Amino acid sequence: MTIKLYNTLSRKKEIIRPQKEDLITMYVCGPTVYSHPHIGNARAAIVPDILFRFLQTKYSQVIYIRNITDVDDKIIEAAEKENTSIDKITNKYTEIYKNNMSGLGILDPTYEPKVTEKIPNIINSIEKIIKNGNAYVSESHVLFNTKSYDSYGQLSRKKLDEMIDGARVDVASYKKYPGDFILWKPSIGDSPGWKSPWGKGRPGWHIECTSMVKDVLGDDTTLDIHGGGNDLIFPHHENEIAQGNCMSKKNYCNHWFHNGIVLVDKKKMSKSLGNVILVNNLLKKSNKNILRAALLSTHYRQPLNWTKKTLSNASGLIQRLSSSIEHEKQETLDSTALDEISDILSDDLNTPEAFRYLTGLAKHAKRNKNDRYALMQSSMLLGIDLNHTTEEPDITDELRDKIETLLTKRSKLRNSGQYDEADTVRQELSDLGVSIEDSSGKTTWKIDADK
Repeated sequence: MTIKLYNTLSRKKEIIRPQKEDLITMYVCGPTVYSHPHIGNARAAIVPDILFRFLQTKYSQVIYIRNITDVDDKIIEAAEKENTSIDKITNKYTEIYKNNMSGLGILDPTYEPKVTEKIPNIINSIEKIIKNGNAYVSESHVLFNTKSYDSYGQLSRKKLDEMIDGARVDVASYKKYPGDFILWKPSIGDSPGWKSPWGKGRPGWHIECTSMVKDVLGDDTTLDIHGGGNDLIFPHHENEIAQGNCMSKKNYCNHWFHNGIVLVDKKKMSKSLGNVILVNNLLKKSNKNILRAALLSTHYRQPLNWTKKTLSNASGLIQRLSSSIEHEKQETLDSTALDEISDILSDDLNTPEAFRYLTGLAKHAKRNKNDRYALMQSSMLLGIDLNHTTEEPDITDELRDKIETLLTKRSKLRNSGQYDEADTVRQELSDLGVSIEDSSGKTTWKIDADK
């Protein structure tokens, strides 16, 4: 079976053709560990997780690399704000990130290098780029000379001069050209730094990823697949290509795939809007099956619009799937039951179509053993364990009593025809993060993880 994946480089779906028949390699940009992961970070991890799981059913060996950026301006700022050391910030948020990803059922990558552990490799990579005539030293900085690389802009499809206008470009005295970007910069004061041929300093962001790919796979090796959010296409991934191709005899990467952003009620997440949804908070109120279904409900290349209905819709889907099976233990994937969902995922990881397929299986699973088995196995390929019980969120006795009191009050108001007053009570419940549903004369409630 061939696997087609949209290639940002060519702007079309292409068959994945690994360098080696039974080995495929993939790199995805990991977190910069200075704060709690939000749902945008979760989507950027869960999309490659699906691809990783799928590739493992097709190839005898899959090398998946996802880095951790543990030195960065944002990390330094966070340490200063919390009046603590940089190590404490990075250790704290690395652990939180890993726990959050584990809570979402995301598999560990094959390699998870940290930038601070790979400084010698990064310095070595920079030296090769300088030697090849594509970088220069200026005022204790090392910069990539973008005009020395004729193919610069091939990923974003912009001409070099066009990229300067409106881009995040720092015009500085040490640059020969405004579009040149930093490979190494000096450390000032107590900022973290390492000895180098150019003085004490630290790497630029872009060279970190390129160097870590080369460290694992080798300089003269082509990466099969590179993923990340589409906000990284320029300048980060554009710069990765330039660096990788200028330090090696081989093409840096053949296939680039990018996931769309997550919006909240059609707006970008931002602290100023107060609409940043943290993975930590979601995990307290919902389980991994529901969260995975929510994050995969839209095709990965499209924006995911998160609304109050996103989790309730996902919860209903998981409930329908789970109620259709007998709870028999299934711990390993069986390829004989995966043919149809494999066909679906092999066409650009079409997870919405995969869920439609699972819903169809669920209609017959109670009466048909083969459909039931295929449903369980196919769900596992999406990282969804239908035997996983749905835990009730942690609710204090005080909160439970308050909810029950308000529900009783609302019921009395409705029974006496005081509907406006009943709606006011409903709003009080909503403010507590409680969703209620009236059906067949009964009222049920649950904690809404969107709150």
